[in-house]
Amino acid sequence: QVQLVESGGGLVQSGGSLRLSCAASGFTADNSIIGWIRLAPGKEREGVSCISPTGGKTYTNSVEGRFTISRDNAKNTVYLQMNSLKPGDTGVYYCAAEPGPFGADDYQSLFFRLCIVRSQPFASWGQGTQVTVSS
Repeated sequence: QVQLVESGGGLVQSGGSLRLSCAASGFTADNSIIGWIRLAPGKEREGVSCISPTGGKTYTNSVEGRFTISRDNAKNTVYLQMNSLKPGDTGVYYCAAEPGPFGADDYQSLFFRLCIVRSQPFASWGQGTQVTVSS
């Protein structure tokens, strides 16, 4: 059974840092596509970052240079290091996955749809963790 469990959210002042964790079970994170998506009050769901099976990474423009996605294969866990946090980063952060493995051609087109144009939702989602950045 595929399961994603997020942790690491909290309340932080503007300029502070948090590291979110996404512990995966029921599938192997390093041959899957994993993303972080956030939902802020009054706003649409926003794809924040993705990591591909080959380690390719994407970031939405507003977090580029401040957030870093990474993966620990031994722990089957994906992280989102968030630095220089701003009040606009406030929201519920969800970890989502498209479990692999994939064929080479399949993963590239899937990564494009999930993480670049964001035209396709991920198959599996965690319960979310709240991030609140105070000014």
